[in-house]
Amino acid sequence: MSENIEKNVVTNVDHVDHVDEDKKIHAVKVLLGDETFNQAMLKEPPIPFNAIAMQLYLISIVGFCCSTSNGFDSSMFGNLLNNNGFLNFFSVESVGINAGIVSSMNQIGSVVAIPFIGPALDTFGRRVGMFIGGAIIIVATIIQGLCIHNHTNPTGQFMGGRFFMGMGIAIISSAGPCYVVEVSHPAYRGIVTGFYNVFWPVGALVASSANRGCLNLPGDQSWLVPVWIQMMFPGIVFVASYFLPESPRWNYCNGKQDAAKAFLTKYHGNGNPESEWVKLQMMEYEAHLELEGADKRWWDYRALFRDRASIYRLLCNCFVSLFGQWAGNGPVSYFLTGVLETAGVTNSTVRADLFAAMNAVQCIFSFAGAAFVDTWGRRPMLIWVNVGCSLCWVGVTAAAGTYAQSKAADPNNPNKVASGVAVAMIYLFQVVYSIGWTPLQALYPVEVLSFEMRAKGMAFSNMFVTIGTMVNQFGFPVALQNLAWKTYPVFLIWCLIQAGLIYWFIPETKNRTLEELDEIFHAKNPRKASTQKKRLELDNDANVIGVQDVDNKGEAIA
Repeated sequence: MSENIEKNVVTNVDHVDHVDEDKKIHAVKVLLGDETFNQAMLKEPPIPFNAIAMQLYLISIVGFCCSTSNGFDSSMFGNLLNNNGFLNFFSVESVGINAGIVSSMNQIGSVVAIPFIGPALDTFGRRVGMFIGGAIIIVATIIQGLCIHNHTNPTGQFMGGRFFMGMGIAIISSAGPCYVVEVSHPAYRGIVTGFYNVFWPVGALVASSANRGCLNLPGDQSWLVPVWIQMMFPGIVFVASYFLPESPRWNYCNGKQDAAKAFLTKYHGNGNPESEWVKLQMMEYEAHLELEGADKRWWDYRALFRDRASIYRLLCNCFVSLFGQWAGNGPVSYFLTGVLETAGVTNSTVRADLFAAMNAVQCIFSFAGAAFVDTWGRRPMLIWVNVGCSLCWVGVTAAAGTYAQSKAADPNNPNKVASGVAVAMIYLFQVVYSIGWTPLQALYPVEVLSFEMRAKGMAFSNMFVTIGTMVNQFGFPVALQNLAWKTYPVFLIWCLIQAGLIYWFIPETKNRTLEELDEIFHAKNPRKASTQKKRLELDNDANVIGVQDVDNKGEAIA
C-alpha cells in the first residue's frame, strides 16, 4: 500500500518545471485530480503504516466482514445446489425454476428491506446499521438451521429464513461500504474501500470450503453445518460494532462536530489537530455537509433527485451496481453446478473441489486488483474488465458448445479437451472479474454519492443489485436448463455494451476527497471534467498559487 500511495504523488505528475524565484513560483506540476487534495498529498505525504494507521485498518476490517457475510451466502447456496442431501430434502434440482425460486427468496427480502436502509443508517449511524444487519442475519440463520425440525413445512421455514437473510444482507451490505469509505484516510480511500469487496470472495471461500468439508457427513448434517456457520461473520460485526468509532461525517451532520474533529485528528492527522488532512476535511465538511439535510428525515428522498448533479450521481451508482451483476459473475456464483454440468463436470465431489479452488483464485486476484484501483483509476478498470469478461465468454461459449456437440454425436465419447478448456475459461473469467469488478463493485457506487444521498442512495444501489440478481436467479437457471451453453453469448455481447456505456458516461473519482467530487458532478460533462488534468503552480511550501486546466500534452487550455 505504501508504494501505491507514493505513486499517487509521483506518477500523476506529467512534468515539473522550475520557475524563476522572483515570481514566487517554485515548481509547476501537471496532475489528475483536485488541487486541494494534491496539495495535501505534497505538503503532508500520508504515513500508511504506523500504530494509528493499523488501528484504522482493523476498524475497517470489521466493516469488511459485512461484505464477507454477503459472499458467504452467495457461495453457500451455489454449493448447496451441489449437495444431493439438500436437493433431496427440498425436492429441487440444480437448475430450473424451482432452484431459482428457492435461491431468490433472499432477493425478495432485499427488496422489502430497501425502505429501511436509509433510515437505519442515517438516523442511528453507520455502525448501528451494521449492528442491525448482523442481528437480522443471525436470526435468519437460526430460522434456516431449525427447519430440519419442522415436519409440517420445512421448505417454507427455510425460505422464510432466506427472506430474512436477504433483509439482513441488504442492510449490512449498505452500511458496511458507507462506514469504510467515510472512515478511510482520503489518500488511500480507494485502496481500502476496494479491499472491502475483496472480502466477498473471502466469505465465498469459507462457505465453499465448509461445504466441501461437510459433503461426506451423514444425513442432513452435510448441508446443515454450513448453514449454521453462516452466522460467523455477521456475529463478528454484531459484537465488534459496539466498540467502533462512528463515522466522522455522520457525527458532524448530527451535531457532534467535536467528535468528528477528534476522529480526524487521531486517525487522519496522527494526533495533530493542525494536520493538512484534518484542516482540509473539516473545511470541506463545513462547505458541503448539510446539517439539516434530507438524511435527517427518513421519509425524504428528494436529495437523490434535487438537481442534475444528484441524478447523475445516482445513475452512476445504480448502473455500476447493476453492471457488476450482469457481467456474468452472479449466475456463475449461484449456479456454478449447472454451468459445470454444461462443461461435462458431473461428479459432485469434483465440483465441490472446483468451487473452493475458484473462490481461492477470486481472493488472490481481487486482492491484486484492489491494490491498483488508485494507480490505474476507476474508469480504465471498469472499461477493460468488461472487455476482458466478454473475451472470456467467447472462450466459454466455444468450448462448451464444442463439448455439447461432441456429446450429442457420441454420448459415450464426448470431447474431454473441450470440457477442460470450458472449465479453464470459467476460471479465467473469474480471474478477470476479480481483478476489476470485485474491488470496484463496492467502492465506486458508494463514493460517487454525497453524504446527504449516501444511505438512501445505497438503498437504490441495493435495489439495482437485487434487480440484476433476480433476473439472474429466475432467468439463468431456466435458460441453462433449456438452452445450456447457448445462454452464454448474452453475457458476451452485454459486457461490450457495458464497456461502451462506462466509457461515455462514467466519471473518474480517484485523487479527490468525497466532498471534492461535487465539482465533477456539477460540470456540464462530468465524465470529461473528471479526466481533465490541471497545471499547479507551487511555492516553496507546496502551496498552490495558480491553477490552469491543460490538455493531454500538458498544454494550457484557453
